Amino acid sequence: MVDPKLSYEKLEKLKDLLQSYKSVLVAFSGGVDSTFLLKVCHDVLGENCVAVFSSSALSPKREKQEAEKLAGSIGAKLIVLERDIFANEDFLKNDMFRCYYCKKDLIKRLKELKEDLKINQIVEGSNIDDLKDFRPGRKALEEENIKSPLFEIGFTKDEIRFLSKEFGLPTFDKPSMACLVTRIPYGSQVTLQKLEMIEKAEEILLEKGFKQVRVRHHGDIARIEVDFEELPRFFDLELIKDISNKIKDLGFKFVTLDLSGYRMGSMNQK
Repeated sequence: MVDPKLSYEKLEKLKDLLQSYKSVLVAFSGGVDSTFLLKVCHDVLGENCVAVFSSSALSPKREKQEAEKLAGSIGAKLIVLERDIFANEDFLKNDMFRCYYCKKDLIKRLKELKEDLKINQIVEGSNIDDLKDFRPGRKALEEENIKSPLFEIGFTKDEIRFLSKEFGLPTFDKPSMACLVTRIPYGSQVTLQKLEMIEKAEEILLEKGFKQVRVRHHGDIARIEVDFEELPRFFDLELIKDISNKIKDLGFKFVTLDLSGYRMGSMNQK
């Protein structure tokens, strides 16, 4: 349960903190947290707030399009940073610290942009609920002195969703999103073909009206995760057949449904 009074008190603290930065570069994904952060940054700092979207094979094309639309509706300037993740040899090891290596590379690019634009701080949208999952990227943020104002103020995900709805942001009920490599088990080779198969398979599910989806890539097997409440939809045999055939057309031999439903960080479970 969200306490509206406490949420607005945190909002005022956030505004004061952002004002002290004078100018910011916002690492913007178009998700719930970074959209809320961008909105408040732009309200407080105006033209001294610039959003940056990291575009690579790790992010679905639809996310880039949505980010551009969201930044435009907020009125913030958006820079799209094109990245070649296959040039990062440490990341391609695909070990448990892949997020750390990827984040370090992104931060390097953001710092270069920060210097070019003469901006004071780089900010990103982590909140305190992110501590519930394994987040090696958090270490990179701390090492590089990247500011996480929502985390610093103590915002929860529910409070961010609440205030986003108050602001009229369309992301207030957007499902959680993570980069596509999180669908590939640690130690497995990361390839463009796998990432494209995952993206297209998830598009199939989204087009069928599922909201929270993950398609985990286990070699020949596609393991589908949807919200537990949406699992009964798979009692529709025609729906099952259609989804299975379309995902197999992408190159998978087998299509399975995870009966436990979607779990954040399920690939981190042992």
